[in-house]
Amino acid sequence: MKIAVYGKGGIGKSTTSCNISIALARRGEKVLQIGCDPKHDSTFTLTGFLIPTIIDTLQSKDYHYEDIWSEDVIHKGYGGVDCVEAGGPPAGAGCGGYVVGETVKLLKELNAFYEYDIILFDVLGDVVCGGFAAPLNYTDYCIIITDNGFDALFAANRITASIREKARTHPLRLAGLVGNRTSKRDLINKYVEACPMPVIEVLPLIEDIRVSRIKGKTLFEMVGSEPSLNYVCEYYLDIADQILSQPEGIIPKEISDRELFSLLSDLYLNPIDNGRHQNNKENLLGFTTI
Repeated sequence: MKIAVYGKGGIGKSTTSCNISIALARRGEKVLQIGCDPKHDSTFTLTGFLIPTIIDTLQSKDYHYEDIWSEDVIHKGYGGVDCVEAGGPPAGAGCGGYVVGETVKLLKELNAFYEYDIILFDVLGDVVCGGFAAPLNYTDYCIIITDNGFDALFAANRITASIREKARTHPLRLAGLVGNRTSKRDLINKYVEACPMPVIEVLPLIEDIRVSRIKGKTLFEMVGSEPSLNYVCEYYLDIADQILSQPEGIIPKEISDRELFSLLSDLYLNPIDNGRHQNNKENLLGFTTI
């Protein structure tokens, strides 16, 4: 199974991806996480350092694939998760999509692309062009990371449009949304009401999730010295279990930017009326407001 994780820049994709990767490994899966960001820091909390990128390694070998070995580009991370960083072109030049393609090509040359139970692509930022959407060419499912904020849901809607477009020619489905570090979910609920899609999990506003990134550790590693954080890991294990159930997924249909702007801004302009409506709706559906 191959999964692409998308979401607005700074929303916590890499932190979430690393913890999901370990959760999948804890369930007995052989996992490879591929960072698709020129910053090449996707796997930092798994390895504890910035590993060499695929593109840097290729350049150092003058693009002679036959001179590259698996250990040159695949690094062992915490919990047995293997890690690769695609890297990217120089700032202001080239295309990230090309780098993703070169990464997949090299992993296939090394007979590594098909030896994992799960490959997780951690993709930078919003989808604004075909290059950003390149990892969707190789994946079965997409997971969108969001929070309960205006900008994150706008990004989620653009990613939704990209998934719909790619699904025309690829066997790609949206597995669902994951809410990250949010104390409320009223905007998320409003969005999925207008643009139906599964909500896999909503993680509460837990400061340790943010701190784990600063410490360069996953929540699973932090539990070793801070057992009180075990309950946070359960959220990621639940996400892993839903992924491993091989959900049917959906081909989503985005809503227009104007419609989304109107929908979400209405909650800010009329918070009291919408709050009453949302509480009634959640009670009817059996949801618990976080």
